[in-house]
Amino acid sequence: MPFAKYNIPMSKTSSKWVCQECGHASFSYLGKCSECNSWGSLIEEITYKKSGKSNQVSSSSKFTLLSKDTEQNIERIKTFDSEIDTVLGGGFVPGSLILLAGEPGIGKSTILSQLAGHLSKKLKVAYISAEESINQVRLRLERLKLSNKEQETNLSLLAENNLEAVLNLLENEKLDFVIIDSIQAIYHPDIESGIGNVSQVRECANKILRFAKDKNITTVIVGHVNKEGQIAGPKVLEHIVDTVLYMEGEKFHNFRILRTTKNRYGCTDEIAVFEMKDDGLKTISNPSYIFLSQNKEPVPGSTYAALTEGSKSIICEVQALIGSTTYTTPRRMANGLDYNRVLQIIAILERRVGFNFSKHDLYVNLVGGLNSSEPALDLAIAVAIVSCKQDVIPEKRTVYIGEVGLTGEIRQVNKTEQRIKECIKLGFERVIIPAGTEVSKKLFNEIEIVSAKKLLEAIRSSLQTITKTENVNQ
Repeated sequence: MPFAKYNIPMSKTSSKWVCQECGHASFSYLGKCSECNSWGSLIEEITYKKSGKSNQVSSSSKFTLLSKDTEQNIERIKTFDSEIDTVLGGGFVPGSLILLAGEPGIGKSTILSQLAGHLSKKLKVAYISAEESINQVRLRLERLKLSNKEQETNLSLLAENNLEAVLNLLENEKLDFVIIDSIQAIYHPDIESGIGNVSQVRECANKILRFAKDKNITTVIVGHVNKEGQIAGPKVLEHIVDTVLYMEGEKFHNFRILRTTKNRYGCTDEIAVFEMKDDGLKTISNPSYIFLSQNKEPVPGSTYAALTEGSKSIICEVQALIGSTTYTTPRRMANGLDYNRVLQIIAILERRVGFNFSKHDLYVNLVGGLNSSEPALDLAIAVAIVSCKQDVIPEKRTVYIGEVGLTGEIRQVNKTEQRIKECIKLGFERVIIPAGTEVSKKLFNEIEIVSAKKLLEAIRSSLQTITKTENVNQ
C-alpha cells in the first residue's frame, strides 16, 4: 500500500476516470469524453478512503454581524506599476488568491519576478518555483537587475514541488506575499494521480486557497494553457481563485497585454500594455501608437477603428486585402478578428450593398498582433474591404465606429464619447458614428462627426470616389 509508511489505515479504494480537458468523471473507461467529446483524455484516478469516522465539526467558525463596529479598512498592496494596479482594481487585496495564465514564453515569470523584486522592498515575499532551480530564478532576477547582493532583501526563494512540504515551510515564515510557479507542477503526496492531472490541480488549488485565507497572505499562482489557448486543468480552477489574469501577445512582437477576465474586487476586461525589453516589461502609457501602422500615407484597404478594453480606448488599424482566385471556394482569413464575424460582414456587403466576392480571396488583419471580437469594429472592417475591392483610398485621418446589422443598418455601441476623445487626442480629424448616438456638443468643435444610418451611406461618405457596383439593394 502506498500509505503504509504513513501508518494510515485504509478501508477501501474507489476508481474513476477523469477527463483532463473538462474534469468530467465517469466510473468506466470511455474512448471519448461524454461531456466535451475529446478523445483519449480520460485517465484513471484511484481514491483511498480512510477508515473511522471523521464527522467532527470545527467550532472555530462563527457568524459575524455586519455593523459599523466590525468594519475594517482594507489597504490594498500596491505594485510597482500603476497600470497593473488598475487591472487589479486598485492593487492586491490581502489574503486573495490570483491566477496568472498565459502561453509559454509570454512573460509570466518575468512579470512575477519584477513584482517579487519590487514588493520585497517593503514586504516579506516568498517565490516558490516548482519548475526551476534556485540558481535559474536568481539568474533571471540578475538579468532584470532586481538582485542586489550588497543589500538585505525580504525575498526568499524555494525550489520545491511537494505542496505539503511547501505549506509546512510557509507555516514557519511570517510572509506577506507568496508566488507559486506553477500550479500544474505542484503535487500533493496524498493524491494518487500524476502531476498536472485534474485531481492534483483541483486539490492543490483548494489547499493553497485555504492557506491564503487562513493566514491572510496574498498568493499568486501561475497556470499553464492548453493548445486551444484556454487555462489548463479543470474549469473549477477559475472558480476557486479570486482573480484571473491572462497574459497575451505575439511572440514576434515586443508588446504584451495583461488582461483580467475575473475579479471579485474590481472590474473585468481591464488591460495593461507592456513592451518586453532586456531588463523586463516596461509600461506603454499610450497603447494606441503601437497598434497604428507605420505607413503614414493612406492606401486602399486600410481604415482605423476605435475599440475599448475596460476603461481604455485604443485606436487600431484594420487592413484588408482582396485577390482574384481560380478556385471554386475562395479563401477567407481573419487575423486578430472574429472569423465568423468577418464572414458575416462579407455576406452583408454582398446582399445589402451589391458586391460579389465569390471569385476573390479575402484577408483581413488587425495590425500589431492585437486580438478583438468587439462589434464596434464592424464598420471599419466593411469600409476596408470595400476600399480594397474598389481600389479607392478612404478619407484621411478618419475613424470608423459602429456595429453593422444583418439588414445593413449601423447600430450604436457603448462608450462612443470615450472613443471619440481618444481620436481627438491622437490627432484624427473625422469620425463616422451610428446615427442617433448622443454626443456632447463640445466634441463637435474639436473633430468632424459624421452620422450614418446605413452601411452604404457610410461607405459613400468614406471613400473619395467609388465606382457603381453591379447591384445596389439600398
